[in-house]
Amino acid sequence: MFSAIRAGCIGVEADVWLVDGDLHVGHRSPSLTSNRTLRNLYLDPLLEALQRQNPVTEYHPTEDSPPHGVFDTNPDQPLVFLIDFKTSGTELWPHLYSQLSPLRDRGYLTHFDGSKVVQRAVTIVGTGNAPFDLLATNKTYRDVFFDAPLGIMANLSVPWPNPNRAQDPTRSYTLPIYPPDTPSNDHSAVVAKREYDLGQGLSGHNANDPDIFNSTNSYYASVHFGHSIGRIWGSRLSQPQLQLIRGQIRGAHQRGLKVRYFGVPIWPTGLRNHLWHILIREGVDILNVDDLVGATRRDWRRKKGWWY
Repeated sequence: MFSAIRAGCIGVEADVWLVDGDLHVGHRSPSLTSNRTLRNLYLDPLLEALQRQNPVTEYHPTEDSPPHGVFDTNPDQPLVFLIDFKTSGTELWPHLYSQLSPLRDRGYLTHFDGSKVVQRAVTIVGTGNAPFDLLATNKTYRDVFFDAPLGIMANLSVPWPNPNRAQDPTRSYTLPIYPPDTPSNDHSAVVAKREYDLGQGLSGHNANDPDIFNSTNSYYASVHFGHSIGRIWGSRLSQPQLQLIRGQIRGAHQRGLKVRYFGVPIWPTGLRNHLWHILIREGVDILNVDDLVGATRRDWRRKKGWWY
C-alpha cells in the first residue's frame, strides 16, 4: 500500500480471504499466514496515516471537514481501496463491514447518503465475489461500492470517431482477479455458492441487467482484458477490438462509472506500453498495474521496440 501511495497511485488492491473468522490477505491461498490480515496490512496503517494527515494540535485545534486524504500535494484526492472477495461474498461481507468501522466512525469513507455520493479520503470498492445485493441493500447510507461488469455495458451506437477522448489529460494509476476457492464438504452448499459467487461483477444480481449499476452503488466497471477483448495479434488491436473497447468505455461512462481493465498483457513490455497508451487515449480511467516503476517513473508513452 505505501509503495503504491509513494509512487503516486490513487488506488490499491487487496485479495481478501475469510479464514477462521478473520480476513487474511494473499494472492493465493498458499500465501496466507496468520499475521497477514486485512487489519495489519491495510486498515490499521491506513487509519494511522489518515490520523497523521488530520492532526488536532495547539496550532490547529479543530478537525478539518472534510478530512484530508493521504496525499500531501492533493489532500482532496481519495485513495481507492479495491477489496477482492476471494471466498464466499455472503460470508465475508459482514466481517469486512465490521472491520471498516474505525474508518467509518472517523468520517474517512466515501459514502452514499441517500441522495448523493459524498467524497471522502478513502473510497472502498468490492470486487471478486463481492455480493451486489448486500452492498446496495441500504438505500439511505452505504460506504462500500461495487465493481460492476464492464463486459455487459458496451454501447456500440457511435462507432466512429472516438466518443471517449478525455478532455482532462491527467490520468491516474492503480494496482487482478482470480476465481475463488469454495471449500465445502456439502455438495449442495458448493452448488449454492457457485450460483451466487460468480466472480467479478456477477455476484448477487441479475447478470444480464446492466442498467442496475450507477454511481450511487458502483464505482468501477471492470472486465478481464483478454476474456473480453481477445488475444492481440501482430502487436496491434484490430478495428473490431478497438470499437468494442470504445463501446464499453462509452457504456460505463454513461452510467457514471470509471473504466478498469485487468489482465492486460504485461509481456513483451513494448506491447504492454502500447496497450496502456491506447487505453488511456480511448478514455480508460484507471490503469491496473503491478509494475509501479514502469507505470509511474518511466515515459511508457514514447514509441518503443517490441521487447523494450
